[in-house]
Amino acid sequence: MPPSAIRAVRFSGRLPSAAAAVVGLIAVFLTLIVLTDGAGSGLTAWAATLGAAIVAALWRGRRRAWRARLVPFLPVAVAAALTASVCIPTVPTARRSPPALPFVATQHWSLATGSRVAVYHYPSANAGIRHPVPLVYLNGGPVRGISVLDHRFLQLLARQGYDVYAYEQAGGGRSDLLPMGQYTISRSVRDLGAFVDRLGKGRVDVLGFSSGAVILTRGLADPRVAAHVHRAIIAEPGPMDGPTARITGHEGRPSARGLAPAMTGPRSTQVPRYAVAFGLMKLGLLSPDSGLVGQAEGDNAFTAADLGSDTASGYCARDAHRIPVEDTARNFSFSPAASLRVQQTIMDSPSIAPQLRRSRTPAMLMIAECSSQVRQWETAVLADDPAIRRTQYMPAVGHHMWNGLDNNDQRALAAITAFLQDRPAPLPNYPTRGDIPAFLRDHK
Repeated sequence: MPPSAIRAVRFSGRLPSAAAAVVGLIAVFLTLIVLTDGAGSGLTAWAATLGAAIVAALWRGRRRAWRARLVPFLPVAVAAALTASVCIPTVPTARRSPPALPFVATQHWSLATGSRVAVYHYPSANAGIRHPVPLVYLNGGPVRGISVLDHRFLQLLARQGYDVYAYEQAGGGRSDLLPMGQYTISRSVRDLGAFVDRLGKGRVDVLGFSSGAVILTRGLADPRVAAHVHRAIIAEPGPMDGPTARITGHEGRPSARGLAPAMTGPRSTQVPRYAVAFGLMKLGLLSPDSGLVGQAEGDNAFTAADLGSDTASGYCARDAHRIPVEDTARNFSFSPAASLRVQQTIMDSPSIAPQLRRSRTPAMLMIAECSSQVRQWETAVLADDPAIRRTQYMPAVGHHMWNGLDNNDQRALAAITAFLQDRPAPLPNYPTRGDIPAFLRDHK
């Protein structure tokens, strides 16, 4: 056999062991990332892994000829290059807020809690009707900017004669960041009370959607916050406390999750640094305030495409191939670390049912037919809040009930305005508290 062929055979024989060495070093690196909580942007784990690998390579080559001594360093070099990509930021590490919206002014209010939030005001745009009680909107997230789709719905409310205010939760959208340890559901509830105080117009009506509905529900269980609320609309709430979050159950009718085409556009999870950081955070192996990726950098990196099937889950299966664009790339803002932190504080919180049962604030619950929320999260609110006067089960819509498709916006608008004006509901009051067992049994 020619010498060149012999060398080729030897090289191919070494490939499996070299690949195994690279994989092993990457595994050691990831383990150290977890153990050090990403200290020093991951460089602590990288340096420790590289140092140990160099020592091992020197040991393996100690009795070989000088050229052969270099062979063990090849997997070290490959692994060092691959793991170094986890330590290098590819987006700015300082906060990069979305630019101003062209159709509404952004105000910044400093609240008594210490939060500085971005505020949007849509004054009544109906010359014939002006409702005296302001309406405050709490968007979903938990720590996310208000989408353009939601802004359009707020404009519809203003055209019905409502004086509409919305603010982005601390850390979301154009609001200022908080230290990671201050992102809690309790802080979000206190911010709601402080916002209404700062507004200075007496009691307000509040529309809370998704995680915003959780803030509102918990606010109704707090007499200090509930005193600010005239009427409450709880739309598609998530779990209100730890015991509710641990309830297992079914979702609504099938959503578009798994059916809709994949979202297009750049993804931070295609970049090794953010794929590792967000992946380990989601698994609970890395804390939201880890040293691997700072809060501002994580916010800058995360894109709408990273939400993937979460966006599709907000729509009915029948709408899978016509899901609207909810936001623009320039306006989109989501804080994955802060959102995980808020969600964890909900998981860790005790039951609020005893306090909620004392609520006297008139409330309405809105449930979507194709909801991606666990039904028991929603029915728990209905069961424990005696002041819920009506429930509106919204047919043919998913979690994002006002979405610009067909007449969905108008139907949501009709249900909301009828309750706020104490007019007959456009839909049956369903489910009632007595309907809950059958509602769950029938997988509605």
